[in-house]
Amino acid sequence: MAAKKRNAQSTDASNGKSSSSKATNRPKLSGKAKSKDDEHSKRNANSVLYKICLFALALVIGFCHRNHIANMFERDRHFSHLSTLERELAFRTEMGLYYSYYKTMIESPTFTDGLYQVMNDNITEFPLTINTLKRFNLYPEVALAIGYRAYEAINAAFNRPTKMCWRVNRGEGLSPVQSCEGLGEPSYFYVEHVFILNGMMMSIFFLFGTYLSGSMFGGILTVASFFFNHGEATRVQWTPPLRESFAYPFLVIQMFLVTHLLRTSAPTFKHSLPIAIATILFMLPWQFAQFALLTEMIAVFATYVLGYIGSRKMKVFLLGIGSGFIVSYVLLFGNEMLLTSFFFSGLLTITSIVYIEPVLETLRIRPLIWISQGAMLGVGTVGFKFVVAKLFSIEDDAHIGDIFRSKFSDFKNFHTMLYTCAAEFDFMEAETPGRILKTLLAPAVLIVLVTVTYQLLKTEYNAWVKTSSEPGKDLQTDIPNRSKPNAEVVYHFFQLIAFTMMAVIIMRLKLFWTPHLCLMTSLLASRQFFGWLGSKEKQYAILTALLAGMTVQGLSNLQHQWSILGEFSNMPLEELVEWTKAKTPTNAVFAGPMPTMATIKLCTGRPIVNHPHYEDAGLRERTKKVYTMYSRKPLAEVKKNLLALQADYAILEDSWCVRRSRQGCSMAEIWDIEDEENRGETTPACTKMKDNPGPHFKTVFKNNVYQVLKVLK
Repeated sequence: MAAKKRNAQSTDASNGKSSSSKATNRPKLSGKAKSKDDEHSKRNANSVLYKICLFALALVIGFCHRNHIANMFERDRHFSHLSTLERELAFRTEMGLYYSYYKTMIESPTFTDGLYQVMNDNITEFPLTINTLKRFNLYPEVALAIGYRAYEAINAAFNRPTKMCWRVNRGEGLSPVQSCEGLGEPSYFYVEHVFILNGMMMSIFFLFGTYLSGSMFGGILTVASFFFNHGEATRVQWTPPLRESFAYPFLVIQMFLVTHLLRTSAPTFKHSLPIAIATILFMLPWQFAQFALLTEMIAVFATYVLGYIGSRKMKVFLLGIGSGFIVSYVLLFGNEMLLTSFFFSGLLTITSIVYIEPVLETLRIRPLIWISQGAMLGVGTVGFKFVVAKLFSIEDDAHIGDIFRSKFSDFKNFHTMLYTCAAEFDFMEAETPGRILKTLLAPAVLIVLVTVTYQLLKTEYNAWVKTSSEPGKDLQTDIPNRSKPNAEVVYHFFQLIAFTMMAVIIMRLKLFWTPHLCLMTSLLASRQFFGWLGSKEKQYAILTALLAGMTVQGLSNLQHQWSILGEFSNMPLEELVEWTKAKTPTNAVFAGPMPTMATIKLCTGRPIVNHPHYEDAGLRERTKKVYTMYSRKPLAEVKKNLLALQADYAILEDSWCVRRSRQGCSMAEIWDIEDEENRGETTPACTKMKDNPGPHFKTVFKNNVYQVLKVLK
């Protein structure tokens, strides 16, 4: 036998085969392996091709959205044919204030000189010196100023022109102006990057919807819903420099990363890093980011409380947003509003609750644990917030609590009325639900909510029945790493509830609500939740019919947006600016309505005492003193307040004196809430200043809208 084996081995060797007796079977195994490898390679190739198509389509969608908003902006203002001054005048209120710092940084001799001026500004709240980078979240302007200066320097080195200029005849007796187009024009460079960023946001929304639903059709539904409800979902096409234009795209990315974290079976703390980066990029451009992050944190916490995720996954999430908060706080030079925010106090409270999980689990009765967690969340969040505010004597965000208080009670004061009399801070418009009903967005989301809730409850019931039938079996023995399917969907349900409440209370916050409704429509393409409709082909046929139904009103909405045509012109304001530059000293100090003050600072560089960024307690009191011009107080007191602010000129805007958006919202009526002493006076101070300003003031400029009064000292 041994000899036979040796002979066999020898024969195999002489034939060039392995000496092992098993080697004779290798060719057959290699054939099978090759077949499997080919099949695996084919699947990989299909997967790679699918991803390439997915990302290519995302880029196309982003490009289309960028063009959509850029073209609407152009048609609304005829921006390409405006002079530099007219473009600056078009950036009204806060927009002009933010743009002025970008202008400072690109016009200064060096970038560091410009940055120093922004961080040591004594023009915005004269005579105070403030760090506007800290106060106004100006990191977008810093980044754009760096980009613009680099762009100009590189093109100058290659002797390439960056803009094209021509003279525009404005007609109607107006002087011709020079108009320039191209990225070398500062305003073009600024708005173009806003539009590119928001084009990218639409690409992310497409990928987000695809990921959440598991189908490219889900991404298409998300994007189509957004376009069809564009007027309810964003205002970037009208107001590029606002903080939300820079910040919101990064919230979308951040929520995408959180969704991925919740779906990942065994996340590590490496998942915290991208969440932290996205959180920083969301917080740095916008003070309001803290409120959106608070709702997100509570939504994820609710998902944790219901047992869909364990404490380990919760800790990864908290580390991400906590790290983002700390870095943002440092980069914003210790911004006090972050320190006293409900987001920070909620972060401390929820982190504490998660870390004492072993103690709470000893209660054993799940509803009792929920009640304990809820009570700790409420008491801890409010308690931490007020302790920190009192400890550091910070009242910058006190007006936010007053605004919410005024929404649900008869409480009113001067500052809350300035907010609530503005349409964007009022309750949601009654027409809004009707608009999203006509595009079938509301019915589609309602179907998603009902169907998915039913299936989630059914799954929970089946799990409860299984546990009850096997008393000795605990399905969640590993509490820190516990996990249930669809945690990310549960999170988005809670997030939608939070955004709905925000939008109902403050109309402006539709910015968060409508896009999230669009995202939720993606779940209609989910085979997991809507596989009961039949085959994939049948489900997609139904969704195609739904998409066609959405298109009826959606296309009408788009055509309405495309039909908006205008040409910016504001001659009264232009006259005021030109007079100010020609007839007043460069150190002359101005006071007046907040929107106009932003324009005076941007276009003339003159010092101002108040401005539209109302998120500071000191600034609110300064503005209140200036606005005594529109009260019923005697002119002597108005003059005293302006002199106390060291104002040389007061700008009186006629519309502020007479306008009344609704009952109780004229400036005189707003002042009547607090100024009981002068309620009986029938003639407001602004009317007296306009008709007979002496002996306290002297009219030095007047047109059909504006009147400039010199404060006589």
